[in-house]
Amino acid sequence: MNTYRVAQVPAANGSFEIVEREVPRPGPRHVRIAVEACGVCHSDAMFVAAGLPGTPFPLVPGHEIAGRVDELGDGADEMGWQVGDRVTVGWFGGSCGHCVPCRRGDFIVCDTLKIPGYSYDGGFAEAVVAPVDALARIPDELTAADAGPMACAGVTTYNGLRRSGARPDDVVAIQGIGGLGHLAVQFAAAMGYETVAIARGADKADFARQLGAHHYVDSTAGPVAQALGGAKVVLATAGNSEAIAQTVDGLTPRGELVVIGATADPMPISPLQLILKGRLVRGHPSGTAQDVQDTMTFAARHGIRPMTEILPLSEANTAFGKMMDGSARFRMVLTPA
Repeated sequence: MNTYRVAQVPAANGSFEIVEREVPRPGPRHVRIAVEACGVCHSDAMFVAAGLPGTPFPLVPGHEIAGRVDELGDGADEMGWQVGDRVTVGWFGGSCGHCVPCRRGDFIVCDTLKIPGYSYDGGFAEAVVAPVDALARIPDELTAADAGPMACAGVTTYNGLRRSGARPDDVVAIQGIGGLGHLAVQFAAAMGYETVAIARGADKADFARQLGAHHYVDSTAGPVAQALGGAKVVLATAGNSEAIAQTVDGLTPRGELVVIGATADPMPISPLQLILKGRLVRGHPSGTAQDVQDTMTFAARHGIRPMTEILPLSEANTAFGKMMDGSARFRMVLTPA
């Protein structure tokens, strides 16, 4: 093909339009990917709204990309990649390799981290060019629609849990069971934690147990901390600072609140809540390409899948709108067809 389609936003807070562009050629240590699926993440809204300085327009968002390598740039084959390889590219879209965090091997907090849909055109398209250090191999057991969300939502929850202080049989609570949380509950149960799901309303209890939760806490029924009773870790997936803060007193001494649900609102937590019990609060970013590959391998082995609603690229406005208004259950995914 000489041209390919993208769903782009022409200006900040604009609507998506489908346009055709010339097919891009990959540069050195880059590959071109024929996109088969791309998840719609709430973080895409930050770029659409020009929430980061220097956001380029027209903008092609999308950082939950899954597809097949269809052209190699110079040196990509020396890095072990071949045409036809099934790959994902997530929030981690490449690193500089020379800043202090990179030199220490902490690539996900690279000073100039490359994010698809911000640093370069993202996956709301039929093709995307990405650096080889951003690529993760997709296991045969996962479809492209399964794999795309694992590159951001999946790896963020999986890494947040496996790098916490929790050990098998510890009580781990998942605050929120939406796009991130429905994966987090599945991962937590498969990791051997006594898993508690926290959400609004008694009607979600059966669903939480279907995901693997051993207990359910209705956050509207009373104090969440009291209902928790003592969790080693709370993984906060819903971006609601008030709701996140309500879990702190439900942590054990030296318990840990791991925050992955993004919001700009401050959390109402007092120093005494942390100091007297030696509790820890930390934010957790996504994960590198190897972390994404680990996530997909674990998910394939344990039968963990995202719940997705698939729409064609031409319906990018509908998919984005459903993600924004919360009517998506649980991950919107765009496909080229």
